[in-house]
Amino acid sequence: MNDDTNNNSSSKTPFRGLGVLVRNNIKTLKPYSSARHEFTGKASVFLDANENAYGSPVAENYNRYPDPLQWQLKFQLAKIKGVPAENIFIGNGSDEVIDLAYRIFCEPRKDNVIICPPTYGMYQVSASINDVETRKVNLIKDFELDVEGIMNATDNNTKLLFICSPNNPTGNNMNRTDVEVLLNNFPGIIIIDEAYINFSRQKTFIQELTEYPNLIVMQTLSKAWGLAALRLGLCFASMDIIDIFNKVKPPYNINEASQQIAMDALQETAMVNKWIKEVVHQKEEMASALVRLPFVKKVYPTDANFILVKVNDADALYQYLADNEIVVRNRNKELLCDNCLRITIGTPDENKNLLKTLRQYE
Repeated sequence: MNDDTNNNSSSKTPFRGLGVLVRNNIKTLKPYSSARHEFTGKASVFLDANENAYGSPVAENYNRYPDPLQWQLKFQLAKIKGVPAENIFIGNGSDEVIDLAYRIFCEPRKDNVIICPPTYGMYQVSASINDVETRKVNLIKDFELDVEGIMNATDNNTKLLFICSPNNPTGNNMNRTDVEVLLNNFPGIIIIDEAYINFSRQKTFIQELTEYPNLIVMQTLSKAWGLAALRLGLCFASMDIIDIFNKVKPPYNINEASQQIAMDALQETAMVNKWIKEVVHQKEEMASALVRLPFVKKVYPTDANFILVKVNDADALYQYLADNEIVVRNRNKELLCDNCLRITIGTPDENKNLLKTLRQYE
């Protein structure tokens, strides 16, 4: 690995290159070589991995180790996402992708990353676990990025910038021009978290991977695809970055059952697209109904499958809903989200139940 492979003359960004950003112990790491890594051909008798040859005590046979690189699942994703399978990494949830980014790029107690509150909490938690400094550059008016503030917070030890778009918990897309300015000027890795992109009017940044060697895009099968229980996070990046992720990850990070179920689910794009349209429609109706409630002070614009709502007393309203067996997310303690509840769009019946209960609130 060297800087030259990532800093071609046509690049507009001052990206320092993977040779500078990747930790030295990761560069020299000799990854664990599993039995399924060493043999990639066809065989009828497998006596290499100390598995139980008799099968599994369940209907499906799970006695063999899964494909460590999930190629069949990646091939299906490649068709849907329009990128080569070699540019895809699949994590045990997006949280594994976040953690790997810290372990690959950030020297504990030396390097730092930038996050933009209010945003997804695992960026901070993972930094704390990995003993990496976080520099917080708060969102500004309308929950947009403070581009100047981000650049001013950057120094030679800044390795990562996390941008959640659509953002959680606010629901808005980040201004695309602002993100492009950062991609062209930020010297480290920019990770754009697009967990809610399926519900958004803004196009994904996946198609920009060839333009920006410092770009990592995260998506998920947990939201629109309804596979939260499987824990499948998607990461799209240059082949150089994907190769490093594969080098550092556990040998069999995605189990066989999750791979098989996900491949079956990816055949049902029409159903998922129908759900997405219904969620968007229900969200518009919910927003219109919420804004008419006397205790609602503001309903924020959203491109996700949830709505952030400012009310008179978020704690009291949250408890009232919980007492009526309706659970929403209380974001009252989050920066810039005082007295805000985050409400996920449910089924039409769930949404009606919520509104009926809210109208009875005094």
